[in-house]
Amino acid sequence: MFKNITIGQYVKGDSFLHRMDPRVKILLTIFYIVILFLVNTPLCYVFYAAFTLFLVWLSTVPLKFIVRGLKPMLFLLLFTVVINIFMTPGDPLWQTKIFNWTLQITRQGVVTGILMFLRLIFLVIGTSLLTLTTTPLMLTDGIEKLLKPFEIIKVPAHEIAMMMTIAIRFIPTLAEETDKIMKAQTARGADFESGNIIRRAKAMIPLLVPLFISAFRRADELATAMDARCYHGGKNRTRMKQMRLTARDAAGAGIMVLVCAAVLCINRIL
Repeated sequence: MFKNITIGQYVKGDSFLHRMDPRVKILLTIFYIVILFLVNTPLCYVFYAAFTLFLVWLSTVPLKFIVRGLKPMLFLLLFTVVINIFMTPGDPLWQTKIFNWTLQITRQGVVTGILMFLRLIFLVIGTSLLTLTTTPLMLTDGIEKLLKPFEIIKVPAHEIAMMMTIAIRFIPTLAEETDKIMKAQTARGADFESGNIIRRAKAMIPLLVPLFISAFRRADELATAMDARCYHGGKNRTRMKQMRLTARDAAGAGIMVLVCAAVLCINRIL
């Protein structure tokens, strides 16, 4: 399961999205997420699905690779759907009584559950495309540049950008380490598959100690490597590749604005 995590990984390529400025991609990703949480009609989600598939095609990242990243989220997705189906009030489609408590499935709950399911899928795919098409170094530089104006109010832009990028970058690394520890403990007789959810959760507890030790060891190695390269903050730091906005970035921003405006118009009309 853990080896299927795609958030934080980078897929080398030379596509339209790979060559876009990281600052533009970060802003457009935020815009994509905000609009996603504003729409609430089925037709808008169909439009959003087509646009998301277009972005996947534009990135040249294999669709199977991106879909594989949804597998670790499957339990959360299904849990969200079930909660919305049973907890949303409305026109009942089915109901029963359990110890003086009415359990019912409503039409509005089914619609809300399906839309929430799609919303979370688009959210994962949209954020994954950002990291899949942007190197950690460029992502750090992009976040730092966007936070640069906030240095007027003493916001440490470089430090925040570095911490965010390291955290995102080490998600797949820690997931791979967890998978290795699980396989090693399974070979020694541990059982992570059988039993109910509570028993499986308890079986995961022995993973925490070696995982934390591994995480602290990697953090120490990273700190030593940065110190050996004379890294002492981001002041007066130079870059080999300077970020410049191009016509490609303007075209990408224009497409996103047009699509989001169309989605909002459709949502308002319906």
